[in-house]
Amino acid sequence: MAELKLKIKAQPPTPIEGEVLTPDNLAGRSVNEILNLETWRGNRRVKLSELFTVEGESASNPSDLHIILEGDLRKVRHIGARMSAGKITINGPVGTFVGFEMSGGTIVVNGDADAFLGMGMSGGVIEVNGNAGDAVGSGYWGTRCGMRGGLIVVKGNVGAELGCWMKDGTIKVGGNADVFAGVRMQGGTIFVAGDAGAKLGAAMTNGKIVVLGNVPNILPSFHIDEIRPNTKVDGDKIQGPFYVFYGDITEGGNGKLFISVGKNPHLKYREAYIL
Repeated sequence: MAELKLKIKAQPPTPIEGEVLTPDNLAGRSVNEILNLETWRGNRRVKLSELFTVEGESASNPSDLHIILEGDLRKVRHIGARMSAGKITINGPVGTFVGFEMSGGTIVVNGDADAFLGMGMSGGVIEVNGNAGDAVGSGYWGTRCGMRGGLIVVKGNVGAELGCWMKDGTIKVGGNADVFAGVRMQGGTIFVAGDAGAKLGAAMTNGKIVVLGNVPNILPSFHIDEIRPNTKVDGDKIQGPFYVFYGDITEGGNGKLFISVGKNPHLKYREAYIL
């Protein structure tokens, strides 16, 4: 796989649009052609040569290209937007909308990612070896369709509204998730290895959320169904036992919450309602 390394020259004072930074856009171009590509810095069009140094070589096909981005990229947004193939590795913190509406390929972030990671994605893999902000795998404002496929793995913590309006695919979180995880979820699977905040699965209509840690409570619009010894996430067996709730009843939903029994003794009173 051919490698292109782009290193940001300095932390910019205004946001940079990074939509151009995908294997789909850079494949088949020489280094000079890439340096002359334009993007937005704030409200001004600039060439990539003003923002990045570029080394390496491109490939003729996006699937054969690996883009490596170096430096503090917190002001750069939309990296990997709508990419369909190839690989991007980001060595450092990165801004919002990484992997926006991507349909294939792989993005690896060796640092923290800001909000809206994988928003509206339909395929591919995003792996963050750090924390991520709000609305991971969610839908764009005003839409009712979040992540539709693919896999997002965040090894640290995530912010609020994880998987909002999610329809399919899998999100795995190695740390904790803030409030409203799975809000209005319609399908797919969310796995949280740590704790989850309040309002878990609020207004969800389908899909599955598994939490190994503590939850402050379960909304009264979820009914307890049973206690299971284990469950599966992407074919992997996850050891329980788990309280299984279904809801959100206020939406006529049939989503499932799998909540660790051992980490949530305050939910024991709900066992009396198992039929």
